[in-house]
Amino acid sequence: MLPLGPNVFEWLNASIHEQIKNRISLCRRYVLLYVSIALICSGLAVTIFSGATFAQSPEINSAEKKMYDIPAGTLTDALNQFSAQSGVNFNVDPASIQGVMTFGIQGSYDIQTGLNELLSGSGLQAVPQGDGYAIQALSAPSSSEENIATLPSIEVTATTSAAYTTASSVTATKTNTLLRDTPQSISVITNELIKDQAIESIGDAMRYVPGVGVSQGEGNRDALIFRGNRSTGDFFIDGMRDDVQYFRDLYNIERIEVLKGANGMIFGRGGSGGVVNRVTKEAGWAPIREFSFLGGSFNRKRMTADVGQGVHEKVAFRVNAMYENTDSFRDGVDMTRLGISPTVTIKPTNRTKVVLNMERFHDRRTADRGIPSFNPDRLNPSSVGGPVNVARSQFFGDPNRSNANVDVLLFNAFIEHKFDFGVTVNNRTNYAQYDKFYQNVFANSAVFADRVSLGAYNNTTDRENIFNQTNFLYSLDTGPVTHTFLAGIEVGRQDTDNVRNTGFFNNSARQTNIIVPFSDPITKAPITFANRTQDANNHSVVDILSLYIQDQIEFLPQLQAIAGVRYDSFDVDFIERNGGGSRIKTNDDLFSPRFGLIYKPVEPVSFYASYSQAYVPRAGEQLTSLIVTRATLKPEKFTTYEAGFKWDVRPALSFTGAVYRLDRTNVISVDPNDSSRTFLTDGQRTKGVEVGLSGQITPKLGVMGGYAYQDGEITSTQAADAQKGATVPELPRHTFSMWGRYDFTPRLGAAIGVINRSSMFASTNNAVKVDGFTRVDAAFYAQLSKHVRAQINIENLFDTNYIASVHNNNNLSPGSPTAVRASLIANF
Repeated sequence: MLPLGPNVFEWLNASIHEQIKNRISLCRRYVLLYVSIALICSGLAVTIFSGATFAQSPEINSAEKKMYDIPAGTLTDALNQFSAQSGVNFNVDPASIQGVMTFGIQGSYDIQTGLNELLSGSGLQAVPQGDGYAIQALSAPSSSEENIATLPSIEVTATTSAAYTTASSVTATKTNTLLRDTPQSISVITNELIKDQAIESIGDAMRYVPGVGVSQGEGNRDALIFRGNRSTGDFFIDGMRDDVQYFRDLYNIERIEVLKGANGMIFGRGGSGGVVNRVTKEAGWAPIREFSFLGGSFNRKRMTADVGQGVHEKVAFRVNAMYENTDSFRDGVDMTRLGISPTVTIKPTNRTKVVLNMERFHDRRTADRGIPSFNPDRLNPSSVGGPVNVARSQFFGDPNRSNANVDVLLFNAFIEHKFDFGVTVNNRTNYAQYDKFYQNVFANSAVFADRVSLGAYNNTTDRENIFNQTNFLYSLDTGPVTHTFLAGIEVGRQDTDNVRNTGFFNNSARQTNIIVPFSDPITKAPITFANRTQDANNHSVVDILSLYIQDQIEFLPQLQAIAGVRYDSFDVDFIERNGGGSRIKTNDDLFSPRFGLIYKPVEPVSFYASYSQAYVPRAGEQLTSLIVTRATLKPEKFTTYEAGFKWDVRPALSFTGAVYRLDRTNVISVDPNDSSRTFLTDGQRTKGVEVGLSGQITPKLGVMGGYAYQDGEITSTQAADAQKGATVPELPRHTFSMWGRYDFTPRLGAAIGVINRSSMFASTNNAVKVDGFTRVDAAFYAQLSKHVRAQINIENLFDTNYIASVHNNNNLSPGSPTAVRASLIANF
């Protein structure tokens, strides 16, 4: 029998007070629930009472002039924005506008004139067709025309170069804002870049983003390093929190937006060192038929499908699906995943838009914790160890009993209506169920005397999330000053059950570790899993209420400002089911401000300075990894000071730079020698410089990448393994990456990518360091016919031996040897 903890008397003492608080908390939860329902109903009411039947939708007046504000960028983005601002539908072959750029339009136009301006210089024209417009190649002049002139011949060549940049985004401000008018460092991984690099995961997508690193995530979840801050919770989908630990796939994603620096004003909880927002593919009226087939090294097999079209003048659908089954260069490691995501877009009127989406996703994989470390001079406390010298394929523990399974069910609803008096209201609801189980048999010590210790545990998390967000937007001219107002409310609830069981070897209630020889680090010893009093067996409910307001002010065409503040109320009700069965309730009332100034000496160039704060209360992921007390429930605080510049060298090429300081207090750190334990450090500071380049240098050459210099340290001693002055772990001083694609002909192209990272420490005690490396990737592209293209992607072209990511001193993941992937993509 395992011993029970002594917390029962503390629980009895607190229970009297809890009886009183329970009634108050219950009322608060009902209020949150009713507000959420009311917001959903109000959004539906907008749709119903705006004349939303198909037969009654008003016709578009093509002669009516409207104000348009569409920035320079890709023609795909520009047509999407024109459709949203005018209500016009387009019939266009996506291949005909791929890589085509536009200078955008600003001002008052009727529809035809506006489209002519938007398509100027593109070789395309807009022709009225039904209730919309067809985008097609310019017609040749009629031979019957008089006064035919013979001009010098001009050779026109098409290019398939991808668009690696975008001009605007709504993620950072919740308004459609030019990136150069946003006082924050932002990197966008476009759909073209995702395709060119054959990106399938969040980790792959971050390879060429300056200032963002990839953490190991214990082989069962996405984990990123934003300016020295590890996060498993700062992931969003269409601006809504995606709060559970798993590996996300990108089969249904249009683009990925990476915001760096604290930004609690927009994202609330999270938005600490940075966030990743995935923008899903949306149903439109242009027909889409794309199928891809991928095969490659280590028995890799993957298929995707993307099918969509308009089924009615007001209704369009789209379905994305994916199946993958693959092995690994790591012994005994494999993975199978399956996903499907249908989407429906409804436009009952020119001013109303409804998007309904769901996703069902399954992932079954081996939980791979990598290799341990080795220190040849263990008797010297100041010596630094490194990864053990072993084959990259060697597994430690038992791959057959190390697995990570997740089932995800997501429902999303988006409703937007633009009123005649200038107000736009949108409402987004996200409901999600996550069922996750993972189990590890792994190395939990360094190698010593040719032996290594193994440990084991498993963990189950069941979570139900519901978030509802409503935004009100209004633009106002007050003489020379222009305001773009945003006000919003967000309510949410997370209900989580989490159980962790420790592994006991050889049927012994005392043996939580087993020593195995370094020459044969795989164990077949019997393992029994049981829940100890110090293990998690928790139920938590988090209720969230947020209010925020923001004003984007244009004092002069050259001078802009942004100011906003967010109030967050977090109620955490935490119940420990094992031990003494303690119960903790906390409430945090937090204010997150953001201020920024933008100065544009000339239109393509902006300089900015900003200040922002964010908080991370102990909710969601943080409650599954702590021995919870009131002290550990204290929120983390993040403060960012940032200045920088953004230069649109041309409409298709962006050059950016930033310098920043990020202060973090009350930090959760992982025990360097026991990844199941976490502790709090008083603070850390990260300072850095980032520069980035993305877009088309020439019509045939597209690039994406940048350089980051980062310096982080622990600012006060909190524990023996977190001393003042220690270097922040997982933070290389220098990182450089650059990807470039060149198209030799309209049918043939190639790409080369270089990734360089300097050395870094694996944990806060700075006892283990992993060396820096340089890795080279490559790709080749061929347009085989009008409808079929092929590509080959080569990872680690020169077979560099390196450590790709870490979690602590003894969870170090080797990078892949040379791996080849061949894809065949068909469009109809």
